[in-house]
Amino acid sequence: MLLVSDPVFGEVELTGSATELARLACAVARGEGFVGSVSATVPDGETLVGVEVREAPGPGVLIRLDSQRQILVVSGDPVARALFADNLEAMTTAMAAEEGGGHRHVDHFPGHPYLVEGSVPLVVGVPGGGPPAR
Repeated sequence: MLLVSDPVFGEVELTGSATELARLACAVARGEGFVGSVSATVPDGETLVGVEVREAPGPGVLIRLDSQRQILVVSGDPVARALFADNLEAMTTAMAAEEGGGHRHVDHFPGHPYLVEGSVPLVVGVPGGGPPAR
């Protein structure tokens, strides 16, 4: 898995294989865990070392960037985390079926079913999907 913080667009690009994204979805569903990035040994200021998942009171899931530790933190209540985990799994399945891979955006909007306001936008992709179109 590769995690890159894009300071220009204020989002985090998360690219991984179906197996890596499934591991992340499991950690999100459990409410605990750390999924490391391939760049964990050589952080460069924009490349993150991994995703940390935490149990937190709700409602909702908060995705935030811990710049000091260079990690993405996902925290939330069990119901919201389950929705996010299911969404990650569905996105991964859909992207894996696309020729050349693909990417999906996870952004907060008013009335979002699980993300709370202030969550960092994610661009989730599988290899071969290429960078998001801007």
